[in-house]
Amino acid sequence: MSAIIHDSHSRRYRALGTGLAIAIYLFLLVPLLVAIPMAFGPTNALTFPPTSYSFDLFRIFFNSASWQGPLSESFKIALASMSMAILAGVPAGYWIARHEFMGKGLISGVIMSPLIVPHIVIGLGLFLYFSYFRISGTALSIVLGHVMGTLPLVILMILAGVNKLDRNLEFGAELMGAGPIRMFLTVVIPQLVPSLVAAAFLAFLGSFDEVVISWFLAGPNTITLPVKMYNDLQWELSPVIAAISALLTGISLLVSIVAIVLRKGAPVHI
Repeated sequence: MSAIIHDSHSRRYRALGTGLAIAIYLFLLVPLLVAIPMAFGPTNALTFPPTSYSFDLFRIFFNSASWQGPLSESFKIALASMSMAILAGVPAGYWIARHEFMGKGLISGVIMSPLIVPHIVIGLGLFLYFSYFRISGTALSIVLGHVMGTLPLVILMILAGVNKLDRNLEFGAELMGAGPIRMFLTVVIPQLVPSLVAAAFLAFLGSFDEVVISWFLAGPNTITLPVKMYNDLQWELSPVIAAISALLTGISLLVSIVAIVLRKGAPVHI
């Protein structure tokens, strides 16, 4: 009898959990379900549901110099910050995973802090700091600011990848006379390719989508696409923003799928 009651309660809890999960997913998806149809709507106003459907908003976006400039700037900054995050994050993640040293927890916490510190706080701090060195408003300041936000993501991906590697291969390479750098480049890096590519995708996407830090550090000649979208929302509410939102949603979805596939395809050594 008690087993039947227990099973009944379990089914209720599962049903409640499933219903709550569905409600949360729907709450998160509703903005997308609203924004994406509007991207194919008329060019004179943002309307939902659209009164007509076309690709006119996308054509305006790709043919407008006022939008292509920020798009190009975002691509350049995202590529630069991704490269810096990968160059710094891969060896850092490997070192943290493989070595014990004094202050490891403190250093790891500082590196990961941008994941929990509000970006508005980071943006204001970087603005004041870079203003002192007179580089605020430059592409360099935005790239460095984005690296702060994307570096923890890269390190987390690399940590997960390194923890799945077979340490015996590294020991074997060292026993055969390979130095630490040669062993890292010839043994570790080839095994980390799936994690490295996934980390690069996430770092690029994180930089490309960043708006708060970019808004604090942007100058007249360094307006990124998210900052341009935010400014337009404040002043004119251009319907083109719906098309850009649909494009960014598609890119984010594609990058996330690729990252998940690469992580699942990574070899696991026991």
